[in-house]
Amino acid sequence: QVQLVESGGGLVQAGGSLRLSCAASGTIFSINVMGWYRQAPGKQRELVATIGSGGITNYAESVKGRFTISRDNAKNTVFLQMNSLKPEDTAVYYCKANLKERQLDPTNLYWGQGTQVTVSS
Repeated sequence: QVQLVESGGGLVQAGGSLRLSCAASGTIFSINVMGWYRQAPGKQRELVATIGSGGITNYAESVKGRFTISRDNAKNTVFLQMNSLKPEDTAVYYCKANLKERQLDPTNLYWGQGTQVTVSS
């Protein structure tokens, strides 16, 4: 059974930085896209950033220039470095991975349990 476990959330002042990590474990043959999404209270979940297996990245306009997504394929881990944080970045951040458990399996989508990021003004 595949699990995605996030860590690194917390409380930080505006202008500060946090680094989120998400490690995938279990039976994994290959991981295609990994990414981060966030959901603020009363709002829909939204894309923050994604990264393909080859390193191609995609960012929401609201985080471009402040957040950096990266991954360690050998450790099935994705990171999100968040700098110049703003109060509007406050949300629960979720890790997502599109992966195959076995070579002949279809690609399925998995989510982590979420980690809270709170930015105070």
